[in-house]
Amino acid sequence: MDKIKIAIVGVGNCTSSLLQGIEYYKYKDSKDAIGLMHWEINGYKPYDIEVAAAFDIDKRKVGKDVSEAIFEYPNCTVVFCKDVPKADVKVKMGVILDGFSDHMKNYDDRYTFVLNNENEPSKEDIVNTLKESGAEMLLNYLPVGSEEATKFYAECALEARVAFINNIPSFIASDPEWAKKFEEKNIRVEVDEREESVGKKIADSRKQRIPYTIVFGEKEEKSEELSIRLRSGKVEKFGINKFVEKVEEEIDKKQI
Repeated sequence: MDKIKIAIVGVGNCTSSLLQGIEYYKYKDSKDAIGLMHWEINGYKPYDIEVAAAFDIDKRKVGKDVSEAIFEYPNCTVVFCKDVPKADVKVKMGVILDGFSDHMKNYDDRYTFVLNNENEPSKEDIVNTLKESGAEMLLNYLPVGSEEATKFYAECALEARVAFINNIPSFIASDPEWAKKFEEKNIRVEVDEREESVGKKIADSRKQRIPYTIVFGEKEEKSEELSIRLRSGKVEKFGINKFVEKVEEEIDKKQI
């Protein structure tokens, strides 16, 4: 069975956990697959995923094999599989746009991005890389709030005719205009809309010990506030920028 080839934008904590997990589960079976909802989907197992291309803007990651880049600062996720083999895929310079905020320059380098001084690629460069890599889908792991960068990479995926999996709360699949763009090119784009109650989804997130769960609906869209459910079960409301600042502060203090 062929591998599922993915491209990744944003080699941060989520990408680190993903790549560690792919290697970790090579030595597990369905009875010992802690942390997975599904061990096998249509014949594919976790270790059938292969990275074909990766993009980032941090100078500590650009130019390195993606297997090494996932362990560079400012990444701070738990290392549960340190021996990730080389993927023979070097991280390429991505576009910055709104993926980097000016206030991030005030943090210690260990807790913020250090911009690479390499010239940013054009859309054509990104599209060509996606095509040449053989990637079937582009996974978006940009920082929360990267609206313009997310749209840019979605356009690149469209032109390269690869699927786009958006893993941050920027409206692509759930935005009719963007959904239509992908549908017109016969490219699948999905948003997690499990046929489960909100309560069930929240319960699942608590079981997984997720620090924050964002509940977002029409009410939140109108008020431009996020309903944040804490691990303890308490619910608080934040504007998105305030919430991002809060999380960054807690990461800075190593509270999460």
